[in-house]
Amino acid sequence: MSRRARRVKARVRDKWRLKKWFTVVAPPAFGEAFLGTTPADDPLKLIGRVMETTLYDLTGDFMHVHIRLYFQIVRVEGEKCLTRFKGHELARDYIRSLIRRRSSKVQGIFNIETKDGYRLRVTAIALTSYRCKTSQKRAIRKIMEDIIKSRAAESTLDELVQDMIFGKLSIQIYNEAKKIYPLRKVEIYKSKLLMIPTPQGPVKAVVISPLMLRGKEAEIARSTMIVESE
Repeated sequence: MSRRARRVKARVRDKWRLKKWFTVVAPPAFGEAFLGTTPADDPLKLIGRVMETTLYDLTGDFMHVHIRLYFQIVRVEGEKCLTRFKGHELARDYIRSLIRRRSSKVQGIFNIETKDGYRLRVTAIALTSYRCKTSQKRAIRKIMEDIIKSRAAESTLDELVQDMIFGKLSIQIYNEAKKIYPLRKVEIYKSKLLMIPTPQGPVKAVVISPLMLRGKEAEIARSTMIVESE
């Protein structure tokens, strides 16, 4: 090994030696379950990182293995990273397994707002037993929209997330939409957090490390609770 290669190797080793391992936990709505560990030489560099897991990892129920959850680090306390729900998505293999010939898929994408001021984009799908007409698809999509928006308006973010990922919202849509046309399955396929409430009003749910900001921008980011570190 050349002298230059040894110097590069030593530099890389020293860089890793400076890093610490931080524990990442889920939000209180998920019981602050352990999500994993991540290294960093500065806690502020962790702000904004996204952790992906499955609902199966949190509940131990194999029936939830196809539900992917995304959490974003918004605060560091000591060696513990606190996260916020960022969104969820069902595995594509799972969705493909539900598709049948001579049937229809009805999809709706809706922007909604919760009782506590969070705004999300939610995608729902309904799979019919047989191929249905365009007018029936339109009626099913309208039921989806009405139920999702009304449920969001009377729920907090945590309550809505629980309803989406554990199937309560899907069951409610299924029971109403099957009156229009026979259904096989209804799923809340995807959700994404768009806006969060702050004392200054709604702001985009974008989490940026203070190290990426300077001056007044960093102060604003801290004051609006988009980024925090202790």
